[in-house]
Amino acid sequence: MTTVKVQKNQIIAKQKEKVKKWYIVQEGTVIQCNSYAKIVLGKNAVIGISEGDRYLCDYVATEDSVLAVFNCESAEDLKEAIHGQESMRSILLRAALGQRQMLLRTYAGFTNLVRQFHSFAENEYSQYENLCAQYHLDEQSFTRMDNFKPLEMVHRAENWEIGNSASLTGSYLEEYVHLMQRDDNLCIGAIMEASYQTRRVTQGIIEMVEYLRYNQDILLAESKNDLFNLFFALAIQAHKKNYDVKPLLNEMDRIAEVIKKLGIYSGKLVDMRMEEYRGYHFETEGAAYETPQAQDGEEEEPQEERSEDCLVHILTYADTEQSVIEEMQELVQKYRDLPDMFSTDAQTFAIRKRITQIFYDTYLKAFMHTVKGEKELTPIVEMFLNFGFMDVQMAGEENANILFDLTEHLDVCKSDHVYTIFEWLRSVYDGRNEPSKNEFDMDYPAYLAEMRKTGKITTEQQKHFMSNRELKVKFEIQNMFTSGNRATYGKLSTFCPILGEYDLINSIEKMLVTAQKLDESLHKIRDIDFSAFYREVLFSDPDKGINREMIMKEIMPDIILMPNAGTRSMMWQETAGVRRDTSARFLFPIFTAVDIDDMMVDTVGRYRWEICRKIQGVHWNDIREKSLTAEYCDYLQFYRKNRELSTEAKEKIKSALLRGRNNYREVFVKDYQNWMKYESKGSYRLNKIAREILITYCPFAKPIREELKGNPMYESALHRLDLLNAKTVQRIQGVYDKYQKAGGRITQELTDNLEYYEL
Repeated sequence: MTTVKVQKNQIIAKQKEKVKKWYIVQEGTVIQCNSYAKIVLGKNAVIGISEGDRYLCDYVATEDSVLAVFNCESAEDLKEAIHGQESMRSILLRAALGQRQMLLRTYAGFTNLVRQFHSFAENEYSQYENLCAQYHLDEQSFTRMDNFKPLEMVHRAENWEIGNSASLTGSYLEEYVHLMQRDDNLCIGAIMEASYQTRRVTQGIIEMVEYLRYNQDILLAESKNDLFNLFFALAIQAHKKNYDVKPLLNEMDRIAEVIKKLGIYSGKLVDMRMEEYRGYHFETEGAAYETPQAQDGEEEEPQEERSEDCLVHILTYADTEQSVIEEMQELVQKYRDLPDMFSTDAQTFAIRKRITQIFYDTYLKAFMHTVKGEKELTPIVEMFLNFGFMDVQMAGEENANILFDLTEHLDVCKSDHVYTIFEWLRSVYDGRNEPSKNEFDMDYPAYLAEMRKTGKITTEQQKHFMSNRELKVKFEIQNMFTSGNRATYGKLSTFCPILGEYDLINSIEKMLVTAQKLDESLHKIRDIDFSAFYREVLFSDPDKGINREMIMKEIMPDIILMPNAGTRSMMWQETAGVRRDTSARFLFPIFTAVDIDDMMVDTVGRYRWEICRKIQGVHWNDIREKSLTAEYCDYLQFYRKNRELSTEAKEKIKSALLRGRNNYREVFVKDYQNWMKYESKGSYRLNKIAREILITYCPFAKPIREELKGNPMYESALHRLDLLNAKTVQRIQGVYDKYQKAGGRITQELTDNLEYYEL
């Protein structure tokens, strides 16, 4: 166990990082936070005890603090930490029970908060409808309430759990700790049981936090599309008609009070909206009021609101010529009226082709207007740029309303490595990412060089185009976007880029591919195939004795969400450029009814093959240069002569090659899927040769290897891997010792490299 000092505001552990160590707070305080759910951890609290494989929360020092650190990735590590250490048993056991109780109290508080939030919003909207009727004034459309449902919890804490924990920590803690300390197994069991329970409770709190974050703008939003503004607008309207507005102002005061009590809104937003409300002079003292009544010729029932023609709105935003607008309206109408939208006849093909041309031309123009700030971005244009929406009748009115509301929550589809197509193109325009390769495997500089060689552009134009941001975006739209959108849709021959109701076979909420879903899917991959995204990169410090040392570095892929409701994912390119230490690019549909985990396994399998090909270069299928692709090609090319394969196994390989059209990569991807789904659980699906190759180049994570060590099918290969890792660790430690003696500093990337061989 070592001791470390951390400064105020220093991040100790970040959400989604792998849990490798536990930290005992010896001095100071640390805050455990996820959005606006925060818990303060004081002396003897343990960071990591309420986590699982990866951190669910961030941990930040609120003051200068001292932490005791020890490795803890499993119950075995915990057993080693407490063996013969009675004080450690007490500290960890009390921390597990105490932190569980704190989190259960937080959980109970959020449960009440969520219930009150939903009930209050429902009641206020109902009151708004009643007041509109009483005042004989038209209701404003507020579609958010159409899809506002109570939270259905996945990770629940039962009332008996809350009561049990409260009684234990309140009345019987000393007796319980004394009993559990008497035996290592009892102590570990009690700690791990509390830890698992606490993790589930934390996940439940996160669910409630996400629910509140997603729905909080129902009461108060920056866009002013909220309940508070509905009452404000109604009060202004009633005041102008000289009606008594006191009932309306009372409701607004009530909403304002609840908004402040909830504590989930930014103070700046609350102050701005309250100042606007208080600044409006409603003259209510001593006034003589009119009696609200229906106006002459005015119907009592609310009239149906005219919906804007979204197709025309989008095309107009893009400065499309009137003739093209009319043509597009006619084409979409014809397409909607087709007896079979999935037909592949010549007429349907021609309609789809022309719609596609206008769609991408419009997209480029609308995108450029937006990023240049030439026009104000509207929710309808946002729906087009992010979801491929153009027409209400094509998408369905209910779906269109949900998409409209979703534009205020697009952050759920974004993270450091996850982009909507609009955000991705913006990053290309801003220079944060370079354009992707085209279908001919040419990047943007190579494409310009080819254009110059063929005489289509001059050398001067080539130099100018290299830094032209608009042309880079155009290249990305015409190549990666156009091809990737069609490929991820899944049905190539019937693809239409306009989002259609017929593809939204489930609710939008369930089909939406969020950054969280993708991150969770990637974590599942890494928990099995831990080395999937690690690559060898060069480390050099000649002054300190290291001229050339290859170290392992994890490089996560960028995932771009295509604006369609599709069924396929795609590995577009294995690196962002020539350098190996750049992110791969995966394409996923932004809506899908297919299991995301299955799509991710398929995509990572293709990535595994292609990154090996890139690293090996011309030797990718040369068996003299051992690699994943070389050994797989040799195995599939000569399987008929392989005496280690049975007749049945050879027949299966023959069938797999036929299904994959003799493409070795496709056979590998199917084997990789079986490797991840079944072989990792000890269920045999592969033959001996395929298993040997995969365990060599795609080894399982340490916990899975430990479980499979007693299995004769894996025993020898896993033993070889352990020996190789031990030998490598010994060599690296020797290199690091010499480096430190020469004055070198062990950086985080060097530490990560050593830890890689212990995963």
